[in-house]
Amino acid sequence: MSLCRTWSVVLTGLVGDIVEVEADLSNQIPGFSIIGLADKALGEAQQRVHNACANSDLALPRRHVTVNLSPANLPKRGSALDVAVAIAAVATEAPLDRQSLAETVHLGELGLDGRLRPVSGILPAVLAAARAGFRRVIVPHGNLAEAALVEGIEVRGAVSLRDVARAHGLDVPDVETEPVAGPGDVETDEVATPDLADVIGQRDAVEALIVAAAGGHHLLMSGPPGAGKTMLAKRLPGLLPDLDDETALQVASIRSLAGLPVTTLRRRPPFEAPHHTASAVALVGGGSRILQPGAIARASGGVLFLDEAGEFSGHALDALRQPLESGRIEIHRVGFRAVLPARLQLVVATNPCPCGNYGVPGGACSCPSLAIRRYLGRLSGPLIDRIDIELGLQRVSATQSVVAGMSTDEARERVSGARDRARHRLSDTPWRTNSEVEGTWLRSGPLRPEPSITRPLDDALHRGSLTLRGYDRVLRVAWTLADLSGRSRPNAADIGGALYLKRGASPR
Repeated sequence: MSLCRTWSVVLTGLVGDIVEVEADLSNQIPGFSIIGLADKALGEAQQRVHNACANSDLALPRRHVTVNLSPANLPKRGSALDVAVAIAAVATEAPLDRQSLAETVHLGELGLDGRLRPVSGILPAVLAAARAGFRRVIVPHGNLAEAALVEGIEVRGAVSLRDVARAHGLDVPDVETEPVAGPGDVETDEVATPDLADVIGQRDAVEALIVAAAGGHHLLMSGPPGAGKTMLAKRLPGLLPDLDDETALQVASIRSLAGLPVTTLRRRPPFEAPHHTASAVALVGGGSRILQPGAIARASGGVLFLDEAGEFSGHALDALRQPLESGRIEIHRVGFRAVLPARLQLVVATNPCPCGNYGVPGGACSCPSLAIRRYLGRLSGPLIDRIDIELGLQRVSATQSVVAGMSTDEARERVSGARDRARHRLSDTPWRTNSEVEGTWLRSGPLRPEPSITRPLDDALHRGSLTLRGYDRVLRVAWTLADLSGRSRPNAADIGGALYLKRGASPR
């Protein structure tokens, strides 16, 4: 019997689909054909397979080889199926262990010399194989450290196609071969988070940053250049708790999909700060053939910092609105639809005008009024409505510079205590932080504040100065203020403080 089967994985975003790779011989004109909705990169695999097998002392049959990729209606993209296609084709005549092939998932791209080249997305692919019940996977040597992060599945690294054949019982010469290095070869060490104590004289801003960290709230900072907006934003990840196993694995999977090196599970929340020239696609992600995660997905589980927000295009900024609301981002392209996580904290920093001196004491603004309106208009009303805290900053004066700041460890201890109280309160709900709680539960759930407490909010809503979405966001911040103070419920001062943080320092 010439029919041989093995397995591989194709990715659509972080979702991996198991692909059955079948190879069979027929009495047609000698050749090699791949069927099953393969894209151009996979269609070219036949030539890579021919040369790789010839250079690995693995003879392909001299009859017609047909390789079928099932399910046939699933689009197959990329070169990660090369190894599965090659080993299945070789096994149609060579004495490989058919049972071993049928129980193994093969991933990797082939070079013409027979070496296995690393591919992006190995971590989510191996995760998909483990969840499908497979117990063994063969990956390129350059992806071995990344694949080994998945528990419950045996991971073998192969330098060349010879190694793959030997793993399935074929006796081939053992030729010493230099492995192809993975992306970046080694993962760079995490950069130490700067200390919050370096921030001098911005006590209100530091408190607002702690509130944002404690509740997972989005933050908008407006102020002149040199006020410390970037300095504050870079210190937010240091206040956040370490990532749990599930989130750390998700963050690593997104890095893998983006082609970045992954050797360990990072526990510190990611920090993404795209340049203001970034397009909407750079933020959202996409690609016509292979999906590349954008800055939004790469920041999931951590912080997305948009510095000089007034310089971003309005289209790019508005692309944030749906992910901020739903906590995920959907990418639609012809032939596929991918869903990526977008559970992040957004930090936006903007100057008050293009020159940065509008409304600054002692500053002289030279911007026309139309330029100022256009600059601030990049931050649309619907986007600002999705931000919980709007903070106005001024430059630090000489008298403030002698005031010592709070350290990151002190602030993180406060954040941890507040998050623990919120987690305990929300233990019977699907939420864990105040920023995730649905508005209907806040307004009509078992812990809704008394009407006398929410009267300032109700008045603002009736006047039209606050939308219902803004109402809910103020309630979330009020709960965070209560958690930081150790109270079981928000009081009138918490509502007032949250209302000020939302509307007290708008950049408009």
